[in-house]
Amino acid sequence: MIETLKTPVAKKALLSNVLRVQRVISKKDLQLFIDFPHELYRYDANYVPELFIAQRDMLSWKKHPFHEHSVVQLFLAFRNDMIVGRIAAIKNNNHNAFNNAADGFFGFFDCVNDLEVSNALLDVAEHWLKDHGLKTIIGPVNFSTNETCGLLIQGFDSAPVIMMTYNRPYYIELLENAGLREKVTLLAYKIVVASLDDKPYRMMPLLKERLEKRNITIRKVNLKKFKEEVKMLHEVYNNAWDENLGFVPMTEKEFNYLAKDLKMVLDDEFCLVAELDGKAIGFALCVPDMNQIFKTIKRGRLLPTGIFKLLFNKKKIDTVRVIALGVLEPYRKMGIEACFYGELIQRSRERGFLYAEASWILEHNDLMNRALLKINADPYKRYRIYEKAL
Repeated sequence: MIETLKTPVAKKALLSNVLRVQRVISKKDLQLFIDFPHELYRYDANYVPELFIAQRDMLSWKKHPFHEHSVVQLFLAFRNDMIVGRIAAIKNNNHNAFNNAADGFFGFFDCVNDLEVSNALLDVAEHWLKDHGLKTIIGPVNFSTNETCGLLIQGFDSAPVIMMTYNRPYYIELLENAGLREKVTLLAYKIVVASLDDKPYRMMPLLKERLEKRNITIRKVNLKKFKEEVKMLHEVYNNAWDENLGFVPMTEKEFNYLAKDLKMVLDDEFCLVAELDGKAIGFALCVPDMNQIFKTIKRGRLLPTGIFKLLFNKKKIDTVRVIALGVLEPYRKMGIEACFYGELIQRSRERGFLYAEASWILEHNDLMNRALLKINADPYKRYRIYEKAL
């Protein structure tokens, strides 16, 4: 029997026999948890369903390596036996150890436009986190900033690109009504490839020549040596992004899990590596916006027909997402970043891509924001991560 949580808000709702919040325990519960957004956004033209198999594996402790070091509890809210919301309470032990903190997180938050429901969900998440000795609730993050994160607060008129979140505008009121306040804002930039400033591309030969004199070269990733490449890029990732707010190093298993997923959509022309004497010192990663296909796959099921849409519609994708572009601190401002941009501009045009999205960028990352504005990028979407003391 599924436990009904007896926090103050949930207890009041239970007595009225209108609203109840319960833990996700069984496989059936998990399926309901994953499928709820499909019902919530059924008539929303910008909604993109997550692939069911990917969500199932991510939320299963036997499948995803995050569960080896941390704890996640999923909850569903019901009103008169109809699902009206969901949330995950997350204790990220690696985050707290790395940052010497006692932070708790919430994620996978979806809810009808009802303050009673959202308050009940956040209430049970907060109590669960406090029971685990945590002092702050931060979110939405799924499970950390290494995965999808942030609440969309601007740019509701278009669908999200791959591995970016989406929600309706009323979510802002739901979270802020519960006392959550801004921790950080994240930006997504839209780039019209045809209008890109050509300066990085024109300077590329000169910059490459200058870098080569220092034994620094730029090359594409070698998919034939995928395991070796992933190991090398893992080291760069954990060191090049370590100053980002909320950053937590990815374990080897976590990075390999992510790399395995990305390999299915990876185009080696859009994954570039900077090397010094054969050692990686930076990389840039772009992937095609597979959301343009996922959007057409009903309820995120690849079978029976979704797999064919995935296989045969890749050439119709007109957008790429710049997921990561980073260089180890001692080698920044040497022209490596500009070479990455120049190469990506050239390759995007050659492949016929019309748009690119660079996301996400911290709002206070002046260096990166200035660089994107200089190439006529438009900060067309904003996301917010909230926090609240427990």
